[in-house]
Amino acid sequence: MSIIHPAKVTRVLPDSIAAEIGFEVGDAIVAINGTHPRDLIDYQFLCADEVLELEVLDTAGKNHYIEIEKDYDEDLGLEFDTALFDGLIQCNNRCSFCFIDQQPPGKRYSLYLKDDDYRLSFLYGSYLTLTNLPEREWRRIEQMRLSPLFVSVHATEADVRIRLLKNPRAGQILQQLQWFQERRLQIHAQVVVCPGINDGKHLEQTLQDLASFHSGEVPAVASVAVVPVGLTRFRPEEDELVPVTREKAQEVIAQVRSLQQQFRQKFGSGFAWLADEWFLIAGEELPSESEYEEYPQIDNGVGSIRLFLKQFATTAAELLPPQIFPPRKLTWVVGNAVEKAFQPILKSLNTVEGLEINMRALCSDYWGQNISVTGLLTGYDLLLNLKAQDLGEGILLPNVMLKHGESVFLDDMSIEEVAQQLNTKIFPVAGVEELITTCIAENVSVF
Repeated sequence: MSIIHPAKVTRVLPDSIAAEIGFEVGDAIVAINGTHPRDLIDYQFLCADEVLELEVLDTAGKNHYIEIEKDYDEDLGLEFDTALFDGLIQCNNRCSFCFIDQQPPGKRYSLYLKDDDYRLSFLYGSYLTLTNLPEREWRRIEQMRLSPLFVSVHATEADVRIRLLKNPRAGQILQQLQWFQERRLQIHAQVVVCPGINDGKHLEQTLQDLASFHSGEVPAVASVAVVPVGLTRFRPEEDELVPVTREKAQEVIAQVRSLQQQFRQKFGSGFAWLADEWFLIAGEELPSESEYEEYPQIDNGVGSIRLFLKQFATTAAELLPPQIFPPRKLTWVVGNAVEKAFQPILKSLNTVEGLEINMRALCSDYWGQNISVTGLLTGYDLLLNLKAQDLGEGILLPNVMLKHGESVFLDDMSIEEVAQQLNTKIFPVAGVEELITTCIAENVSVF
């Protein structure tokens, strides 16, 4: 059994119950009504009661017992340093295409953690494989109705999935899907296509098998994202993987679109969704907005470009002025995969009199990729491509390049370091509104 640590408080929301009681950052919750919460799921479940007795460890190491009466489901107003108080459930697979194994050594510790934790899947939508769960965790998923979960299926044929995950337990996926179906619990599935291994007839079998669980009032498989394998120059030798070519991308697009037609006739939904990368690699137009329905796999890069374009058009109509003064010149850095797709945005920004936005669409030499999505660009790539260039007042930097909540790239370089070496300012931008306001405003956050 893993050790349960007290849940350390990193933020006390103003005007909350916790603020009224006097909670401070650094305090930690040891137990709620006598139970030690394993994770944020336990914490939320236990705190739903109207009467709570909290055992709290303060910053001086002293234990306190606090009684609280509140409305049912009313939040205490605390945030913690982690969602898992008993440690991460790590991966026990050895997938050749695992991005973590395709990184160089010597970077920050968190980059090498192989998360395969159903709790993070439930809380944040991260993908897991279901190969490492003892019976007690299956029981907890059932008892607490932890649904939907997000599952990396990759293949439903036992031998193919075992080959991909290099784990004999990987062959149980169809029985596990049956388990979800019997309990009226849901998953969203992911299939990473590795040419020569799980493509072609195997991809067809996988999608048909998954579709067989898309029935009833609560479909066990709610949706599927089909994603191309991503490879880097740091990957292990002799891993039997080959990159997705333009021809392969076109083949997969045609195959999945044909199946989508069948699924629409049968379910009234496309059910299986192609990640945007397929169209960028194939050099084909992105699907229309209506084809994405309710964007069920948006966090997997399915429709994210189309939605971004739509949000930009709407927001630009509200926020973009006809002109600005004083004039501004900025450099917008993106992955070269989206260069063509983002031309309408670039054109719209440059219609503002006094505003000049130059797009620099880069591939990632760091990862050894000819076509790169924006989120994989590193500090190294920026230095390699932008040194001694006229960058205007600075760089518009999509924050998908940065570690969540921090100003660090995937190669461990900091924004400050890159800004200093390029002798320029860097403006991190999150989303459409921030992109526009940073372009037209004088006083914005800068590194």
